[in-house]
Amino acid sequence: MTQHPDFADEQAYIDHAYECLETSRLAAFKIRDMNEADMGGTFQARFERNAFDGAVVRRLEDLDLGDASLVFGRIDRVAESPDQFESFHIGRLAVADEEREPVVIDWRAPVAEPFYRATGRDPMGLARRRHFSIEGRNLLGIEDELFGAGHLGVGHDDGLDGGSGGVVSADSGLRGYSTLLASLERGRTGTLGDIVATIQGEQDEIIRSPQHGVLVVQGGPGTGKTVVALHRAAYLLYTHRFPLEDQGVLVIGPNRVFLRYIERVLPSLGEAGVEQVVLADLVRGVQYLRPGDEGDDSPDTARLKGEDRMSDLIDNAVADRRRPLKDDVVLPFGAEYIRLRAQESARIVKNARRRFKRHNAGRRYVENEVYAAFAASSRDAEVGPRQIKDAFRGTLEMREVLDRMWPVLTPAQLLHDLFGSKALLKLAARGVMSETEALLLFRPRSASVDDVRWTLADVALLDDAFDVLGPKPGKGGKLDEFDEIRTYGHIVIDEVQDLTPMQLKMATRRSLSGSMTIVGDIAQATGALAPDGWDDVLQYLPDRKPPRVIGLSVGYRIPGQIMELATKVMAAATPGLRAPESVRVGDVGPSIVRAPSLAELPDTVRREVELMAEAIPGASLGVVAPDGMLLDISEALTAAGVNHGTATRTGLDAGVTLVPVSVVKGLELDGVIVVEPSRIVSDIEHGMRALYVALTRSTQRLTVVHADDLPAPMR
Repeated sequence: MTQHPDFADEQAYIDHAYECLETSRLAAFKIRDMNEADMGGTFQARFERNAFDGAVVRRLEDLDLGDASLVFGRIDRVAESPDQFESFHIGRLAVADEEREPVVIDWRAPVAEPFYRATGRDPMGLARRRHFSIEGRNLLGIEDELFGAGHLGVGHDDGLDGGSGGVVSADSGLRGYSTLLASLERGRTGTLGDIVATIQGEQDEIIRSPQHGVLVVQGGPGTGKTVVALHRAAYLLYTHRFPLEDQGVLVIGPNRVFLRYIERVLPSLGEAGVEQVVLADLVRGVQYLRPGDEGDDSPDTARLKGEDRMSDLIDNAVADRRRPLKDDVVLPFGAEYIRLRAQESARIVKNARRRFKRHNAGRRYVENEVYAAFAASSRDAEVGPRQIKDAFRGTLEMREVLDRMWPVLTPAQLLHDLFGSKALLKLAARGVMSETEALLLFRPRSASVDDVRWTLADVALLDDAFDVLGPKPGKGGKLDEFDEIRTYGHIVIDEVQDLTPMQLKMATRRSLSGSMTIVGDIAQATGALAPDGWDDVLQYLPDRKPPRVIGLSVGYRIPGQIMELATKVMAAATPGLRAPESVRVGDVGPSIVRAPSLAELPDTVRREVELMAEAIPGASLGVVAPDGMLLDISEALTAAGVNHGTATRTGLDAGVTLVPVSVVKGLELDGVIVVEPSRIVSDIEHGMRALYVALTRSTQRLTVVHADDLPAPMR
């Protein structure tokens, strides 16, 4: 097999790039040591040293690539004359030599854009684009794409194996096809990897799209929408380092299994400061039930809690806690009695409602007005509000007056009182929903609000309540500015099609400028309030700029034979939606195995796991099953001595992982066994969509094991 003529030179260049990177790391450490040596000086000097040290630490984090390859490509650009070229090596981050000359160009820099976007029709000034197949620091192969520049003298066509060189035309639909396939066919490691070396044109268009407004990325299974969104976050941080680094970037995922799966992508791209959360992480100070625990919401209750009208119910509940006194209040003061008339309390409450948008901010005003009203009732002209406040502040009588008129409330206190009282629920439901619907929210009151275990559907309600209430006043009645909802310069939301209106509004509250990247697939919507189209989602997101919807049409991960089966299910679940087109053909098609009986189903699954492990040694395997069937399958695997993990506890780190169908969305494995499709369809409200999700998790092999009859689209 012929070796590419530039192979040795390119390997030497890559070695030189790593030497320059290591020199930069040592220089950064030296600067930090010098900075730490001087700890004296003024407060300003210490502050500046700390800020400088923080910048150096971030730089050191950027320069730590771990096992990721530094360089993955090169572009040769036509210079002043057709016979002159300038070359740039493209990599994960910018590296310069001791003379400050660029050795590696950051993939996000404008000069690197043609590496991802150039085509035969629009070469963007390129004569050649070169792709490296690299493992660590070792160059394995070179693939060249020529843009009508045959005089460059590369004429090899031997593929990528063994360091050979391949030449293809830049007119093909995919960039670096051999390199792309080699990357896609590589075994999965249990965590999502970056695609910085193999980004395709339609993906790069999304990544480099302008920051402003809401960008919707619609993509079917295997189109890379998740990893594209994460690369976009890295690109925006590079392009708009100031102010985004200070404003912050937030990534919201559907569950912790998913967050664990994607956690290494951004650090591998040199961005370690992005906050990655599930929605429950954004509401602190309360404890949550796990899905399915005793006390969890019924499907009807969870659906109701996700509806937009819950905001109106909460508004009414807060308004109902702002109440004038029923009767006059008379208190002994010195040698006389002072009085707060019920009519005066009504005036105070009315004025406070008009003046203050957020409830807790009005408490200090109400207190001052109450003290003033009591003072005005005194016969002694020398008595003022201060004397009344000093005499009665903290007393039971005054607390009862103030808490009746304008109580200070936390979101948990508000909802604890509301959900624990049928009378309060009926009162808050006026003009919003029927009493029957409102009573779905009722649950027995706990002895203390601290004892309450909230459901995941309550997260957005607690957040909405905080938006209405505001923070509790601190010392001296001042509001704690650090207890506010934090906003971010850019927000990424994955699997957004499953968020309820209340959850979408929760995300919107955290948007500083309306800049968001939201990714999902309407065909995979399995939430209680699944949208029919993107307009159903966008109505709850920022609208400062017109939204943009961009679709990903190519499926990179899923072999064509598996996608063909899954597409039949999708057609039944969401008629009219188009499935992505796969670029790969697998070695074998899906296998469908029927168990002799339901009782023998776990043992049949165990046998198929063993067969698949033999067929693809060392691969990551997943058993995707209805949540209630996992225990029996686990026992069968344990009895046979098959080591395995559970996604909700171990992520995808084990060789064989049991994955509840409720958390499988967004994950990928080399081999997947889907268990009892009919049960998946019947157990979940949008079961056919859930089945479509389950069938599209594999990158190599798919087996379906069933005892009951298969759903109609699969027969």
